[in-house]
Amino acid sequence: MSRPALPMGELRDAQHESGAAKAGAIVVVGAGQAGGWAATTLRERGYEGRIVLLGDEPHAPYERPPLSKAVLGGQAVAESTELFSAERLASLRIEFQPGVAAARLRVADKQVDTSHGGAVPYDKLILCTGGRPIVPALPGVGRPGVHVLRTRGDALRLRATLGPGRRLVVVGGGWIGLEVAATARQSGSAVTVLEQGPRLCARSVQPGVSAHLAALHAAHGVDVRLNTGLRAVLAQADGRPVAELADGTRLDADAIVLGVGLQANDELAREAGIACERGVLVDAYCRTSVPDVYAAGDVAVLAAEGGHARMESWQNAQDQGMAAALSALGQGEPYAPTGAVWSEQYDAMVQIVGFSALACSEVLRPQAGSRGLLSVALDASGRVVAGVAVDAARDFRQLRKWIAQRAALDPALLQRPDVPLANAQIG
Repeated sequence: MSRPALPMGELRDAQHESGAAKAGAIVVVGAGQAGGWAATTLRERGYEGRIVLLGDEPHAPYERPPLSKAVLGGQAVAESTELFSAERLASLRIEFQPGVAAARLRVADKQVDTSHGGAVPYDKLILCTGGRPIVPALPGVGRPGVHVLRTRGDALRLRATLGPGRRLVVVGGGWIGLEVAATARQSGSAVTVLEQGPRLCARSVQPGVSAHLAALHAAHGVDVRLNTGLRAVLAQADGRPVAELADGTRLDADAIVLGVGLQANDELAREAGIACERGVLVDAYCRTSVPDVYAAGDVAVLAAEGGHARMESWQNAQDQGMAAALSALGQGEPYAPTGAVWSEQYDAMVQIVGFSALACSEVLRPQAGSRGLLSVALDASGRVVAGVAVDAARDFRQLRKWIAQRAALDPALLQRPDVPLANAQIG
């Protein structure tokens, strides 16, 4: 992957060549998926200096995907999401400080001021500050009964509102919204999904997949309303929320969930003079515009084919967190994200790879005797740039190989289920 044209100057190459294997101090700001993997990778790849991991939540690093599924549904306790325990971090001599946020980055002094009034010096700094749910500026969104889902606490609060006879309105037809809708339906709740656009998950999948997801949820009793926005949140006589739609329709609810997107937590970086564009800009080595400062995970914006991209996924947070750590140690290689994402909804497994925004066409392959789906997205030259497999794990493996190879396919053969999938490749 080529390096982005960022305002980083000549310092980037010197930064990459210098390395960081000698003893010193590396501070990781943010103890989520990316931060946890960055900190542990540093030690496991031979760094002998001080490692400080700052986390504004009181928990050790944990995984977020189960929050909208098993934890929200009550099949798993919140503690089961733990990625690295405090004991594991201590065994690696990582100074984990839960409940301690970074308050200011003083990059000229190479120091992080913390929310507890202390200051931590660093030789290298890795920003893994993640993001937070977008809360639209609408009347009444601060009322009781309006939820977002990002943390373990969020999941537990929302879980208490679900169950038979309960009514849930989900605002946003993206992955979080649809996973919450599926889990709520399985709990017995009545669910309405409001999507302002003309189709579901439009930013990440092709139209055929959107239609399949809409049909899946409709089959499970979800009221999916496209081209429908939320205008305000009102209150019932007992204080429970009412969703007022753009057309004036009102929906009584026990809870409303806002799932309209994620905003990067890049304020610290901006205030420190680090280049940002709806997130912290990084090059292929996870380097920011400031020497010895790296970024990874939901907060990082990587220059990719087709423009800058901020990838919000479990896989990217892990992989980029590790990549940033290796770059800080002078062991890095250009990070090439795969766009891999997965989602569980009801009994369906949805697997995604590649970047749908690069596509010019979509080919759907029928799945004989199956409720599954295979969607292959091609660019103008007929090469695979993205794909989605629903309950088709074997086909998904072939998709990943094709994308890695930038393979060209014959759409006519691809659509024929009687032709082996591999035979659709040209050349």
